[in-house]
Amino acid sequence: MQIDIITVLPELLESPFQHSILKRAEEKGLLKVNVHNLRPYGLGKQKQVDDYQYGGGAGMVMMIEPLANCMEDLRKEKKYDEIIYLTPDGERLNQSIANELSLYENLIFICGHYKGIDERLREHFVTREISIGDFVLSGGELAAAVLVDAIGRLLPGVLGDETSALTDSFQDDLLAPPVYTRPADYNGWKVPDVLLSGHAAKIDAWRYEQSLERTRKRRPDLLKE
Repeated sequence: MQIDIITVLPELLESPFQHSILKRAEEKGLLKVNVHNLRPYGLGKQKQVDDYQYGGGAGMVMMIEPLANCMEDLRKEKKYDEIIYLTPDGERLNQSIANELSLYENLIFICGHYKGIDERLREHFVTREISIGDFVLSGGELAAAVLVDAIGRLLPGVLGDETSALTDSFQDDLLAPPVYTRPADYNGWKVPDVLLSGHAAKIDAWRYEQSLERTRKRRPDLLKE
């Protein structure tokens, strides 16, 4: 999979992809993340990428020409499955969306900044709009990093044990059950006996019951859905 990220602040994305699981994914050739600085596409001597909004109002808007030109250059090289704009008013990211996007080959992420991007870009270039929550960030870079992580860990071969991702919260619309490790008894706080029994069927049943109970208490909306 290849993900191309367009941003006015590429420095914000230097660290997230250079460590841990995403770094290993790139080293294995399973995920390639390219960060494209929008500034060279800016207009005039100052390489301007934003301007005042028509109609007045506070906040600058990312201009249409720099982003359009950047995307056109990228599209000359390959066909993209989705061009995704990270924006607070997009569809809210969930595990189902991450699962779907992990099946694609090529994606473009547009990181919004300032007051957002010219609406004509959303109408004529963007194919999908995604939000990571009902709040506003200073820009889309952190949201893009979150989305890359959510997708990248699902790619076959990225995790050491591929079944790990399948048992994460939200994969079956339930929260994950409690987990324990050694020691079995710490200050009198004991691991549930069933997990020490070695009885796979009983352990699976216990985990399912715990997932249901945890979901009922913490996210009952998931059960309704």
